Amino acid sequence: MSKYQVNEQGFYGEFGGAFIPELLYPNIEELKENYLAIEKSESFQNEFQQLLKDYVGRPTPLFLAQRLSEKYGAEIWLKREDLCHTGAHKVNNTIGQILLAQRLGKKRIIAETGAGQHGVATATVCALKGLDCIVYMGEKDIERQAPNVARMKMLGATVKPATSGSKTLKDATNEAMRDWINNPEDTHYIIGSVVGPHPYPDMVARYQSVISQEIKNQMDGLPDYVIACVGGGSNAMGAFYHFLDDPSVKLVGVEAAGLGIHTDKTAATLNLGTPGVLHASRSIMMQDKDGQVIEPHSISAGLDYPGIGPAHAWLKVSERAQYMAVTDEDALKAAVECSRLEGIIPALETAHAFSVLKDLDLKSTDRVVINLSGRGDKDMNTYMNELNLK
Repeated sequence: MSKYQVNEQGFYGEFGGAFIPELLYPNIEELKENYLAIEKSESFQNEFQQLLKDYVGRPTPLFLAQRLSEKYGAEIWLKREDLCHTGAHKVNNTIGQILLAQRLGKKRIIAETGAGQHGVATATVCALKGLDCIVYMGEKDIERQAPNVARMKMLGATVKPATSGSKTLKDATNEAMRDWINNPEDTHYIIGSVVGPHPYPDMVARYQSVISQEIKNQMDGLPDYVIACVGGGSNAMGAFYHFLDDPSVKLVGVEAAGLGIHTDKTAATLNLGTPGVLHASRSIMMQDKDGQVIEPHSISAGLDYPGIGPAHAWLKVSERAQYMAVTDEDALKAAVECSRLEGIIPALETAHAFSVLKDLDLKSTDRVVINLSGRGDKDMNTYMNELNLK
């Protein structure tokens, strides 16, 4: 087994595990005992692959970005997850988890969301399968991601605001966990990233690994770099997954530096954080000397999280992947550059990944894949305000 994959105890090196309240133990055990057998079953794979193809629109294209390539002096390829149904990679995971939940007999689905893309993707598959859907979202994120809130409601989901703490993704996750503790029998919690208690980080990574599998199928040989933005880390894990044991492929995760890693307004967890337990798994997190969570900041709601998936913590510590940090200002510049050079408006989260092209020592022979994890429709209000587009 790869040393970068989860072990039988649910750990990636020193990170991972399931640090859960006793009330959630039956739910987590049910998932641990069943998720691999269900995922590998013929009926699951047939339905999963059919929906990815006919509903999501996979495989997504691998696009040679010629004008970006000219500017940066290397081959820049874009994995077009923005072309998935719902506008981002999130739907790969929600389809996988909804099929799992159905096979476990669950009738009610809950989720947390930051940028709203995971909430939309969850509401979408719940509508498809006729299941009740409740999405928890920070009050602050509800304001800055209004188009996605409207989409969730249009799809029949109930959107519940999280009004505690920073009123962002961390707090929405807390509320969703609380709901699950109170409704263990009939409810499945669709976690949107490679975070949370085992088996979630592995489960989500498996559903998102279709991204790197397709990149391998679409490229003649291996890329030199695979770059992806990282909040909790699901799009990056999906893009890295099938390259973890190919040491010639440099893996680059890009975090949100916010106003800068030397300020207190940042979300660069792997650059600044220390080991701790957040949302039921041991990983690296932003915390003070007393172990209290430091509130993160990012202009992008999807990267505004004080933790990181345990697999990414292990990839950082084992030096298999490099993690860079990009400020709000540089992400905005990169979004404009991608829009005007390639005619593609990226999500603000994704724009962070584009920003590191200027910081890498690229050669003309290098082949770089950027996981274009989402489209920028949801961020137009922010772009309008920050870039004076009104």
